[in-house]
Amino acid sequence: MPVASVATSMFDRGASRALTFGILSTYPPTPCGLATFSAALASGLSARGDEVRVVRLADGSTSSSCRVVGELVDGSAASMAAAVDLLSGCDVAIVQHEYGVYGGYDGDEILEVLGALRVPSIVVAHTVLSDPSPHQRAVLEAVADRAGRLVVMSDAARARLCSRYAVSADKVDTIPHGAAIPSRPRRQHRLDRPTLLTWGLVGPGKGIERVIDAMPMLQTLPGHPRYLVAGRTHPKVLAAEGDAYRDARIEQARALGVAASVEFDADYRDVPSLTALIQSAAVVVLPYDSRDQATSGVLVDAIAAGRPVVATAFPHAVELLATGAGIVVDHDDRDGLALALHRVLTQPGLAASMAAEASRLAPTLSWQVVAAAYLDLAGRLLAEHAALV
Repeated sequence: MPVASVATSMFDRGASRALTFGILSTYPPTPCGLATFSAALASGLSARGDEVRVVRLADGSTSSSCRVVGELVDGSAASMAAAVDLLSGCDVAIVQHEYGVYGGYDGDEILEVLGALRVPSIVVAHTVLSDPSPHQRAVLEAVADRAGRLVVMSDAARARLCSRYAVSADKVDTIPHGAAIPSRPRRQHRLDRPTLLTWGLVGPGKGIERVIDAMPMLQTLPGHPRYLVAGRTHPKVLAAEGDAYRDARIEQARALGVAASVEFDADYRDVPSLTALIQSAAVVVLPYDSRDQATSGVLVDAIAAGRPVVATAFPHAVELLATGAGIVVDHDDRDGLALALHRVLTQPGLAASMAAEASRLAPTLSWQVVAAAYLDLAGRLLAEHAALV
């Protein structure tokens, strides 16, 4: 996928000052992908010598990060005005966009913030729906109109945005989702029980039931593969439904006679321990329900860790696995999923070739490369802004 090239003149650290970035987003300790993304991007930009100030979306928790300079409270005009002032005190504002994280109908309170910013803005669109409601479409089109640039993280998202929304292609840049590249190569554990791994916040839509349905077909394989689901129940799911989804999957495994081969682990893992867990997997399985998902941070992390992937045919998987780092299967094909997993676990050389392709792709997805692309985009926006003044 294309990544904006890093200019060598204007952005040579010997020839230009460091920039100050303001980021508006959820942020740790909020347990969501948007928060994790923003923290990693902030670290990547800081590592290049730039300053990052975060305006965090308030959720009742408190962040200990020294980067957090303020909070945005839903429905508060005073809070929105303060957030605008804080972000406008930076060189460039980076605004993370998801419909469900801002106040108002479909998160439309963000439009007031974007419209009031006094510095160039980059909006990162984490979700580009293929079949949005009229209001969702209007919100994203208005976001694009107010933004200096709109960033998407896959070619699939860019194509969808430019063909199905009233958004000019000139306004859209593609910068991939970043990943932490392991500092140590994967250790080989040839005698370990092969592990199929799915991780992330657990709840309906994860498709975990697909893999459990396939497990009886894998029980005769050498080593008796196990399926590990690592992650807590999504906080919103937990608040609305408790652990009903997780409990149903545990009962499903028991009813199919594979309870001894299916494990749920809700322990919290920091980045190093999660990376080690990913590297220990024989294959990463992404069996998501969505046929719409144009960006998956979990998929990028799996590739960065150099692991083979088996995924349902959501758009980002189709795109990123096309060169051989994984196998894509139809959403409703249980036998196809079982066959793909069987092949990776048994076919000589297949897992190694998939892992090698993942390792080839990994450097292009590092947060260092991604941060450089955001820096380049910020510089171009500032140059355009200066030309208009």
